[in-house]
Amino acid sequence: MKDSAIPFVHPHNHRRLSYSEGRLSDEITGDVFPVINGIPRFCLVDNYSTSFGFQWGQFKRTQLDVHSGSDQSEKRFYAQTDWDPVELSRSSVLEVGSGAGRFSEVFLRTTTGVLHSVDYSSAVDVNKSNNADYGDRLRLAQASIYELPFPDESFHKVFCFGVLQHTPSFTDSVAALVKKARLGGEIVVDFYPIKGWYTKIHSKYILRPLTKRLSKPLLLKLIRMNVGWMLVFFDLLCTARLGVLTRFIPITDVRSFPKTLTPNQRREWAVMDTFDGFSPEFDDPQEVGSVVKMFSANGCVVTHAGMVYFQGGASMVVRAVKSSF
Repeated sequence: MKDSAIPFVHPHNHRRLSYSEGRLSDEITGDVFPVINGIPRFCLVDNYSTSFGFQWGQFKRTQLDVHSGSDQSEKRFYAQTDWDPVELSRSSVLEVGSGAGRFSEVFLRTTTGVLHSVDYSSAVDVNKSNNADYGDRLRLAQASIYELPFPDESFHKVFCFGVLQHTPSFTDSVAALVKKARLGGEIVVDFYPIKGWYTKIHSKYILRPLTKRLSKPLLLKLIRMNVGWMLVFFDLLCTARLGVLTRFIPITDVRSFPKTLTPNQRREWAVMDTFDGFSPEFDDPQEVGSVVKMFSANGCVVTHAGMVYFQGGASMVVRAVKSSF
C-alpha cells in the first residue's frame, strides 16, 4: 500500500485496527471486521442500500466513460469539484458512495493519487472489478456514511456524488463528511434540489411508495418491459415542445444522456436511471439554502452553492472548506 494511504480505524472508537487472517480487529475490544474479496466490511450486508448493490450488479460498466465512449463522468467530476488533477495527485482524497466506480475511474485515470472510496452496498465489489488495473491506488471499504472507518480530520478532499438524498438523514450525512476533512480541507457534494412547489408532482414521487416495495428483480423487469414505449412518448413530447409533461411518464429524464450513446446504450441508460429513481428506500431532495446552513453549522465556509453545468447535464452542487472543528 502506498504511504499516502490513511489507516483503517474502528468506526466507533477510532482505534487503529490490525490485520490478520482475513480480518481487521481491535485488539482491545476484540471487535472484528471481515475482509472479503480484499475489501474490509464495516456494515451488515442487508441494509437500506440493497437496491444500489443490485443495481450496480446489473449495470456494472454502463456509466463508465471507458465503456460508454463518452467523457461525461470526467466532465461532471471536474466541473462539480473545480479541482486540479495535479493537486489531487498529492492530496489525501475520500469518495463516499462510489457505486460501480464511475468517478473512481475518473480520479484514478486522470491523477496519480490514492483514492479512499467507500460504499454502503455490495457495489464495492463491482468498483474493484472495474478498476482492478489501478491496484493499491484504490483503497475500498464497505461502510456506512455514518460510520466511516477513517480517523477524523484525515482528508484534504472529500466528495460525495449521487448519495446524500438517498441517506436516512441528510443533515447527519453532511456532518459525517465534514468530520473526515482536515482543517482547510474541501468537501464537495451534489444532490437533488427542490426547485419549487412542483418538485414532488412527479411520477417518481407519486409511484415510489409502491415501487420501492417491489422486489428489485420484478421492478427491473417491469422497467425493461415498458422502456420502449416510454422513450418514444418522451421523445414525442420533447419534439412537440411539451417537455414539461415528461415528468408524468415513469421514466428518467433522458435529455441529459451523452449524445454519443448508441440507441442500445441509450435504452440501457434509461433502464438503469429509471431503476435508480424508483427503487431506493430514501429520496429526499433539498433546498440549496438548507444545505448551505448544514455546512455552516458544521464549521465550514461555503465557496459555491448552486447549479454547475457540464457537457450534457447539470447538477446542484455545494462546495465548502472546513474552517473550524
